[in-house]
Amino acid sequence: MYTFKGKEYPCCASLTMGVIGGKWKTVILYHLIDGPLRYNELRKEMPTVTERTLSLQLKTLEEDGIVKRKVYTTKPPLKVEYSLTDFGKTLIPLIKSIADWGVFVIEKKGEIEV
Repeated sequence: MYTFKGKEYPCCASLTMGVIGGKWKTVILYHLIDGPLRYNELRKEMPTVTERTLSLQLKTLEEDGIVKRKVYTTKPPLKVEYSLTDFGKTLIPLIKSIADWGVFVIEKKGEIEV
């Protein structure tokens, strides 16, 4: 049994999917690989995600120590940026592998719509 943030998982794969699983977490992490993004920049990268879902997923990733939220309050308007923490950066090879597999599937089995 594996325990992370007070929750138990039956195996290491289950733990990994518990942290980054779901429809949007991996997509969020993929877009943060190249550097910090503001909330609206993330929304533009993922136009089909609802604001509520994006907010909840970012909050969960922040609570798990994967994503860092930085608020700039020096001058209005308020600016908030999201970036990967050092712990979150350990997921980059995994996220890239998932994205590469998606490209492979499209090349072999699917179609690309532009």
